[in-house]
Amino acid sequence: MEPIFELALELPDRDSRNLLRSLHGQLRAAILDGRLQPGLRLPSTRVLASTCRVSRNTAVAAYDLLLGEGYLEARPGAGTYVAQLLPRHTELRRQGNASLPQADEHRLNAYWRKPPAVVQARGGSIPAYDFQLGSPDQRHFAFDIWRRLAARSLHQLSKSVASYEGPEGRQGLREAIAAHVSLTRAVACSPQDILVTSGAQQAFDLLARILVTPGKTLVAVEDPGYPPLRATLAAAGAKLVPVAVDAEGLIVEQLPKNAAIICVTPSHQFPLGVAMSARRRAALLEHAQKYGAVIIEDDYDSEFRFGGRPLDALQTLDRADAVFYVGTFSKSLFPGLRLGFVVAPVWAQAALAAARQCSDWHGNLVAQDTLAAFISGGHLARHVRKMRQVYDRRRRLVLDALQADFPGRLQALPSAAGLHLAALAHEGNDLQAIRQQAAAHGVSINTLGQYFIGRQPKQAGLVFGYGAIDEAAIPTAMAILRRLMQSVS
Repeated sequence: MEPIFELALELPDRDSRNLLRSLHGQLRAAILDGRLQPGLRLPSTRVLASTCRVSRNTAVAAYDLLLGEGYLEARPGAGTYVAQLLPRHTELRRQGNASLPQADEHRLNAYWRKPPAVVQARGGSIPAYDFQLGSPDQRHFAFDIWRRLAARSLHQLSKSVASYEGPEGRQGLREAIAAHVSLTRAVACSPQDILVTSGAQQAFDLLARILVTPGKTLVAVEDPGYPPLRATLAAAGAKLVPVAVDAEGLIVEQLPKNAAIICVTPSHQFPLGVAMSARRRAALLEHAQKYGAVIIEDDYDSEFRFGGRPLDALQTLDRADAVFYVGTFSKSLFPGLRLGFVVAPVWAQAALAAARQCSDWHGNLVAQDTLAAFISGGHLARHVRKMRQVYDRRRRLVLDALQADFPGRLQALPSAAGLHLAALAHEGNDLQAIRQQAAAHGVSINTLGQYFIGRQPKQAGLVFGYGAIDEAAIPTAMAILRRLMQSVS
C-alpha cells in the first residue's frame, strides 16, 4: 500500500527550468529538518509525480539525486526510504541547531527551563540483579485472563455508540474500585467519589492543578520522599517544605502551620518503608483540621502486607473531608496498565473532573472495562494473594542476608508491607561508590540519598526493591554487595 504523502511543496510552473531543482531542494530540506524522518517510506515516483503535478521523469530525477547524495536508499522490491544514516553534514547541521532552543528558552515557563530528569523506560537489557523500586513482577500476571476480558470489552464497546466519555471514568470501574478499597482498606466511598486516572502520577498532577496557587501555596512533603510527586507540585508553582520522617512516619510537630497541602505515604513510607503510627495519624488529621490543610494520601502498594493488622487509611479516619486518597494498579498489576484513581471529598469532585477533562478528557475505555471485569471477577484479589507470598519470600531473603552478612554495616528498617525495604548504613561507607561498582557487577540498587531534598542527605543507606528480582538471584546479589562494602570500607 502506498504511503500517504502530504508534505507541503511549493513548486514553480511545470515549464520552469527550476522545477527539478526546487523539488529536489524541498525534499532534501524536509529530510534535513526532520519532517521526513529516517526510515520513512516515500511514495513511488508515479505517485510523487501525480501528487506534485510534475512529470514522471522529474520525479525520477529528484529521487536519483537524493539517492546519489545519500539521503535516500532504495530497497529492491520494497520501495524508496529516507536513509537511516544520513550524510555527515546533516548531523553537523543538527548539532548546530542544538543551540537554538537554549537561545530561545526564555519563552518557556521559568520552571521548565531546567526541567527535572525524565525517568527512562526500562526497556532493553535488564540488570542481572534488579533491586530497583517500583517494579512489580508481571511474569506471574494472568495475561490469558486479561486477554479474554479485553476481547470481551472490545466486543461490547463495538456495539455501543463511539463517543467521548465523562472524565470521571467508566461507571463499572468506579463501582469495582469502590468495592475493592472498601474491602481491602476500609475506605468508605461511593463510586461518585472516585475519579479514574492514568496512574497515580496523573492523580498528583490533577490535584496540583486544583489545589496549588502558583507562587503562594505551601506544600509539606516527606523528606526523604517520592521525587515524581515533588516534581509535579513544583511544576505547578508550589513552595515545597521538607518535613522529616522517623520510625513513626511523618513528624507532625514539624509541619508548618501555613502548609495548605500535606503529602504523605502513611501505609508504607517511600522510601524508608515505615508505617505511620496510629498516634501520628490522629495528630496529622487534627493538624489538618485545625489549620485548614488538605492531605494527599498516597497508598500506592498497601495491598502487599506481610503480617500484622493494617492501620486504617487516613481517608477512613477523616471526619473533616480533608483527605484525597490516591491509589494505583501499577504495583498490584503492572505499570504499563496506567490506571489509578482518586477518592476525593465532595467539595472537590467537580473541579477534579474538570481538570481531568482539560488534561486528556478520559482514559482508555477498553482498559477501564477490562480492569472492572478483572476486579469484579475476583482475579485481582487472587493475583494479590499469590504475589503477596512471592514477595514475602524475597523480602525474607533480603532481611536474612542483611542480618547475617551485614552486621555493623547495614541495619534494616522495620517494614511489613510494600515492594521495598530500606537499610541504614553506618559511617565509613561510600554508598554512591558502592552503587556505581554494583552496577558494573550487574546489581542495580538505589541509595537513600537519592530521595532527600538537597545535596546533603540526612541519612545514608540503601533501598532494596524486591518486586522484580528473582528469588534465586537474591543471595548472589547480596553477596556481591557485601564484598563491595568490605572492599571500600
